[in-house]
Amino acid sequence: MAFNYLRIVICIAALMGLAVLATINLHAPRGMVSCGLAALLVAEILRRALLQLQRQDVPSLQEIPVGLPHNQQTLSDNFLQLEARLEHAPIALFLSAAKSATSNDEIAPLNNFARRMVAPGRTTDISDFNAKLNATDGAQRNVIVFDTERGRERALVAVNDMHINGMQQRLIAVLPIESELETVAFNAWQQLVHVLTHEIMNSLTPVASLSRTAHDLLAEMRSTTDVSNAHDIGNDLSTALDAISRRSDSLVGFVSSYRSLTNVPAPHPERIRLAQLFARISALLTPNWQANGGSTSFTVEPATLEVMIDSGQLEQAIINILHNAEEATANTFNRSVSVHARLTRGSRLRIEINDNGPGVPDDLIPHIFTPFFTTKSRGSGIGLALVRQLVHGNGGTVRYVKVANTGARFVLTF
Repeated sequence: MAFNYLRIVICIAALMGLAVLATINLHAPRGMVSCGLAALLVAEILRRALLQLQRQDVPSLQEIPVGLPHNQQTLSDNFLQLEARLEHAPIALFLSAAKSATSNDEIAPLNNFARRMVAPGRTTDISDFNAKLNATDGAQRNVIVFDTERGRERALVAVNDMHINGMQQRLIAVLPIESELETVAFNAWQQLVHVLTHEIMNSLTPVASLSRTAHDLLAEMRSTTDVSNAHDIGNDLSTALDAISRRSDSLVGFVSSYRSLTNVPAPHPERIRLAQLFARISALLTPNWQANGGSTSFTVEPATLEVMIDSGQLEQAIINILHNAEEATANTFNRSVSVHARLTRGSRLRIEINDNGPGVPDDLIPHIFTPFFTTKSRGSGIGLALVRQLVHGNGGTVRYVKVANTGARFVLTF
């Protein structure tokens, strides 16, 4: 490229020199013609130098980038992919400026799911729907009820507050759950009706049969004249009435258990120190475990951990699980159970209860919290069902976690 510049400079200088010579030889025709021919030759050399310089400075069409630079093109592609995923996300997303908790405007649907929810023929009262979304507390998930053309529906709502370019905004995720709740409720009612029918029929069938037997025995006693025969009939009648009484007591006990599940009092939260609550439970249950060759362990991290909860209901829930652990480990060598409480991410309380028993069989795990479901010959089936009701009433969840080795683990989260 430097050689081309040099040729251009030399050619320009040569043309200037030929122009001076032509001026000097203005009255000499041969001199002027010679200068003109030389000027043409130099001009051709200059033209070629300029063309070659242009080819070096200007890239070819293949070298000219089309569109954005590589890094910007990548960002653009990522943005388009993100936009496509957002558009087809299986959850409705809305954006709100959240000027106030009661504001029912400035809610914009962000994807196709959200636009379908507020489209004509779906949600009947958009203002009421928007007001419920804006009134949702962002600290926890909430369930809202709204009217649609197909009737009332429920939806799970989660809110995340953000600051973008100095402006406060709320990203609202809405997931309709009416169909799923109906399915779960239907299955739960089916299980409950099955259990109720089974338990009631187990008591009523022998009661009805024994009642007819007692009636027949009484009629036979009235018609007989044999005293010894009457005495035997009286014994049989007494046995039948005793069986009726026992089955009736069993049925009354079952109904009382059902009432205990449906009449759980509302929780009364108070600030408690978990270490003190665990100490009370340990004093109540540890002696019996030790008397049967077992051991218990109660730990809290940190030791000063406090929580707002109904202490009586939490204590009852933990005791119920520990009673189950005691029965499950009855045939276990060096039986043990541990209760450990700690704070997890998001300042949530996690209580783990572990034992070294055989654990729950895989096929029974889905049913252990079902009311009246039991595999024990004398079990009522309300222990874990009551645990779940007590924990849920205090805003928590209880789960059975399958462990790799032997043993059972129940996790309570608040």
